[in-house]
Amino acid sequence: MPCSNPGCIRQFDFDKIAFYARKRYLEGVSTIVLLCSAKSESEKTLIVLASMLDLEDENIRELKPYCGSECQALMFDLRERLKQMIQHERAC
Repeated sequence: MPCSNPGCIRQFDFDKIAFYARKRYLEGVSTIVLLCSAKSESEKTLIVLASMLDLEDENIRELKPYCGSECQALMFDLRERLKQMIQHERAC
């Protein structure tokens, strides 16, 4: 089913999400601090997407009423890409 949600995850640039994931998971800045320092709703959304590493698979599946299966697959893919990026950068 195609996504009809205008806030769909596919509209966000991975590099912008990765910026906040680095802040959160490599620099240790808490999600709350990042959210409080956000200057726009778009920035807050990027921070929330970057913080998905804290979620279990079941938490993402519970979003089904708001996000179709295609969008859920994109969220799982994004989370996996972020995990790999963090692991790679921690190893360097």
